Amino acid sequence: MKIIVPMAGIGSRLRPHTLTTPKPLTVIAGKPIVQRLVEDITSVVKQPIEEIAFIIGPAAKGFPANTKDKLVAIAESLGAKGSVYVQEEALGTAHAIHCAKDSLSGPCVVAFADTLFKADFTLDANADGAIWVKQVEDPSAFGVVKLQDGIITDFVEKPKEFVSDLAIIGIYYFKDGGKVKEEIQYLIDNDLKENGEYQLTNVLESLKQQGAKFIPGKVDAWMDCGKKDPTVDTNKQVLGFEQTDGNNLVAKDVVLENSEIIQPCYIGKNVVLKNAKIGPYVSIGENSIVENSTIENSLIQTNVHISNATLNNAMIGNHAKYNGNYTSVSIGDYTELT
Repeated sequence: MKIIVPMAGIGSRLRPHTLTTPKPLTVIAGKPIVQRLVEDITSVVKQPIEEIAFIIGPAAKGFPANTKDKLVAIAESLGAKGSVYVQEEALGTAHAIHCAKDSLSGPCVVAFADTLFKADFTLDANADGAIWVKQVEDPSAFGVVKLQDGIITDFVEKPKEFVSDLAIIGIYYFKDGGKVKEEIQYLIDNDLKENGEYQLTNVLESLKQQGAKFIPGKVDAWMDCGKKDPTVDTNKQVLGFEQTDGNNLVAKDVVLENSEIIQPCYIGKNVVLKNAKIGPYVSIGENSIVENSTIENSLIQTNVHISNATLNNAMIGNHAKYNGNYTSVSIGDYTELT
């Protein structure tokens, strides 16, 4: 089994946090989004993972020089080979996958690093693939599927008129990645674009017309990391799952001075809490200091200094300094409000 992870988008909707850190590398409860994604997939597919291939954007779009090394290390920590490809130009979902064509073969899971999930990965040996979907209120912003007798009959990209409310969440299983690669190559060779891009839904529709049978996958939770508020909510949900699993996410060397931690929380290494009430649902990255403050339901990155604050639904970037009485804030890396 292989995992293909397109993650070339930097996440402009999550600015200012993605001005210095691409969205898939944004840390949620102590781990980058993309690391949580591949760990979750690896834990549920119940098959050995041979390779994890990541498709990133160019350095000019904000991907740090050490991104490749970090991603390879993530793959190797899961016992897999790590491969990294670069999508120089954003030309659609199918084009992103095609950038990893040298790794696209055999059984594979394709997972776009835009969201986190809890899903049933029981794979039907009789199906050619599975598409994980979630019922949504406004399907016009998504690719959607239509079903008949438990089989996917249609793929529709961002329908202007209602055809289905089952949105494709960006996680796919293919029994034969080689066939997917051939179909994408056909789109590219014949310049078959939709809205100026090569779309994966067109590939899926072509495979279906050739007789491939795709089934829907069940999603228990779909956690969005597109904007600030949903990302803070995703942090809350992840902390809840970690607590349910019995995981303690508070580092042993946290300094507590007249302070209280209300679980669930993630508190990184070398964090100092003075006269502070933290939690529930708070993540604080390593080497941070919080004093004379109350924080709940917030995502705080590394090397942050917070004082005299009451925070709720806040997201604060790396190396930021905050001293004030605002509550719902979104502060990027290296920002100072003092």
